[in-house]
Amino acid sequence: MTALAPTLQTFFTQRLAAQRNASPNTVASYRDTFRLLLTFVRETKGIAPERLSIEDLDAPTISDFLDYMETSRGVTVRTRNSRLAAVHSLFRFAALCHPEHLALIQRVLAIPAKRATNAVISYLTKQEIEALLRAPDLSSRIGRRDRALLLVAIQTGLRVSELTGLKRQDVVFGTGAHLNCTGKGRKLRSTPIRNDTAKLLHAWMNECGGNQTEPLFPGPGGKPLSRDAVSRIVARHVVTAAQQCPSITKKKVTPHVLRHSCAMQLQMAGVDVAVIALWLGHESVRTTDIYQHADLSIKERALERIAQPRTVPGRYRPPDKLLAFLEEL
Repeated sequence: MTALAPTLQTFFTQRLAAQRNASPNTVASYRDTFRLLLTFVRETKGIAPERLSIEDLDAPTISDFLDYMETSRGVTVRTRNSRLAAVHSLFRFAALCHPEHLALIQRVLAIPAKRATNAVISYLTKQEIEALLRAPDLSSRIGRRDRALLLVAIQTGLRVSELTGLKRQDVVFGTGAHLNCTGKGRKLRSTPIRNDTAKLLHAWMNECGGNQTEPLFPGPGGKPLSRDAVSRIVARHVVTAAQQCPSITKKKVTPHVLRHSCAMQLQMAGVDVAVIALWLGHESVRTTDIYQHADLSIKERALERIAQPRTVPGRYRPPDKLLAFLEEL
């Protein structure tokens, strides 16, 4: 066994779990990164993971892996940088355990993150939201589950991991009905829900039954839905909604777009940006500024307050033909 295997195991069991107390989502993200990296090295260099050494993960190999992720697998620049952050975290830990490889480790740590283009976010309009919520077939149990899931996602703006992690005990009815969830960075957050959402959830919970520790939106076998399952649910109902609202086909609707749609509804309703940041569980208000850039109505109201310059409309009159001829020479 090479030095990489025990180093990688210690990194997960001691560094992430014991010292850093990393969240399950962070551990899963790092795990997926190194699964992809080990598979990439096996396919390109023919080295099995159990025979892989630290010398095999040099800077050119890591750079090729990042390029492969972006070109062949089609990940975004942000995902590419996320994978690089996981590699950097491992190599900073390896520098303490294996100083004999410090030169190689320094070259890997010197790989910079790639700059990403900040595109305007995509979100659904009110008409598109209504069409999407009408898409599920309420005559079936799965359709009623999907309707409740979509309504909660759009009204609360929960992340996919927060949405799939909801349990029946996280729903609080009565005066001030709300949902409790454990968000990014293990932060506990409570999000209020409207009366119509509370009634729909109450009916759904009475229908599916179960104890308080079971998932709120169960999949096959009563287990929580996966990220891919939620993505497929959204994509399936977008196709149905497009029959009534064709404009929705022009957008790539993902579960995160539903979160953006919630934020944009709050933004357009005049809710303060600090409140929106608390609602979505953002670490900083600066993260919430993307919704102000996406809201064109803010810029339109600013334009209305600007006094228009006095411009006299006119029509161009050409000069004398002879002068025009001489000027063209």
